[in-house]
Amino acid sequence: MFDKLEKLIARYEEITQLLSDPAVISNQERYRELSKERAEKTEIVRKYQEYKKSRTDVENLKHLAENEADLEMRELAVAELADTQAKFLKLEEELKILLIPKDPNNDKDCIVEIRGGTGGEEAALFAADLYRMYTRYAERAGWKTELMDWNDTGLGGFKEVIFSLKGNGAYGALKFESGVHRVQRVPETEAQGRVHTSAATVAVLPEVEDVEIEINPADLQFDTYRAGGKGGQNVNKVETAVRITHRPSGVIVACQQERSQFQNRERAMKMLRAKLYEAKIREQNADISAQRRLMVKSGDRSDKIRTYNFPQNRITDHRIGLTLYNLSEIIDGKLDEIIEQLKIADKAEKLQESRE
Repeated sequence: MFDKLEKLIARYEEITQLLSDPAVISNQERYRELSKERAEKTEIVRKYQEYKKSRTDVENLKHLAENEADLEMRELAVAELADTQAKFLKLEEELKILLIPKDPNNDKDCIVEIRGGTGGEEAALFAADLYRMYTRYAERAGWKTELMDWNDTGLGGFKEVIFSLKGNGAYGALKFESGVHRVQRVPETEAQGRVHTSAATVAVLPEVEDVEIEINPADLQFDTYRAGGKGGQNVNKVETAVRITHRPSGVIVACQQERSQFQNRERAMKMLRAKLYEAKIREQNADISAQRRLMVKSGDRSDKIRTYNFPQNRITDHRIGLTLYNLSEIIDGKLDEIIEQLKIADKAEKLQESRE
């Protein structure tokens, strides 16, 4: 661990020097790359410096506690040693967590797919609630939301809705949302006041660039059709909506949001790249997943990850055993506490794996 940290410190100092080099300053792209790399290393450098100071403090206090001739000074050293050692051990654990490799997709934009599951119209209404929850969270985070494709029920629900979220760290924040979300509540159509259980699935995909996934144009089948929905001069009149089928994998994507066929085609290609990229990552991680089901990292959409109980204003994330009684706030987009707890659990799981 310490060899890795010393190399990281050396690289940090090298970058600091490079950033003052006129040749680097004049190359804006290179300057941005180095600035970003330095920023990513700043926290761990600061933590390591704090760790080394704490280690020195422990060593000095141990020396005083064992060798100081003055009894009063020795007693003071012994009393202070316990707290200093506890701080030192805490810093050591924090350093280990910071050394865990960062998911390279965390800073990317993401594409979110929500589909109504079991429960008919109530499931579709719940899918619409989830859509509003994530878009409100995105609004609070200062991200941009772009609707890509949808299939509404006409009663305010969605059989399916696909949208992108653009903003720094969008995928890293929402990647743990993939899975089956279950709702328990009294539907508006329920005359007897009985609680029904419905479900919707959520998939969060990192948005990837052309260079990250190669697609052979010969493997694609393009179809156009008339867009559905309300308003717009072209809606239901011109075939602007686009459907793309990737023949080798069978993956199908569609987009109808834009007014032009070209724009819908571009968005559909983004969705396709994201889906194929996700499949590639899943295949690479197949061996790991076979050995151990990860507590948080699993994106298996067949898993029930969360239950929203409206009568009790309760929400439970089953992966980490977290139960909160502020469902009304969370469904309004205040997801910060759940997301933070999922991140903490993920880091703890990875740290445990690194020790095995």
